[in-house]
Amino acid sequence: MEKFTSRNHDVESLHRRRILRQALGICAVVGSIGALPAKALEGKPRILRFVHTHTGETLTAPYFDGTDYRSDSLAQVNLLMRDFRTGESHTIDPALLDILYDLQVRADHDATFEIISGYRSPATNAMLHSRSNGVAAHSQHLLGKAIDIRLTGFSTHLLSEHARVLARGGVGFYAASDFVHVDTGSVRTWRLR
Repeated sequence: MEKFTSRNHDVESLHRRRILRQALGICAVVGSIGALPAKALEGKPRILRFVHTHTGETLTAPYFDGTDYRSDSLAQVNLLMRDFRTGESHTIDPALLDILYDLQVRADHDATFEIISGYRSPATNAMLHSRSNGVAAHSQHLLGKAIDIRLTGFSTHLLSEHARVLARGGVGFYAASDFVHVDTGSVRTWRLR
């Protein structure tokens, strides 16, 4: 039987701390996988189809080629999601497109996203905010990080539930207007009649 000494205790304590650090490191890596962009996790191409409800414009956007985001396709998305009232466009966060793609996969419904609102200029957002308490003064739409959508042929209520489960940003369900807001900001949810 080994006699307990302070040196043995120090070695055991050091060994335990090393195991704990390794376990915490593994947990941190596993926990961060959910926060990684889609391109770090998946090597298959991603395509989204859109129709803008106000302009009638359509777009099939192969925005991710399996390795990286496609700048030509992202430029087309930026143009389609411009503020249709002013014509101003803004860079749209590719992570927003990843959320849409993952929503489509979760819903198991390969259909067209109907865009109600994408980017909003400061003037448009201020005007909408003055008319409705459902429009945030500092909306993620101003940053190109939000979209209001429907998925053709799919319940907007169910779509909002899928978005909530993803927990990758803001999710608002606007029941009376029949659309879902998703954004890449902080995780939060709301529902308006």
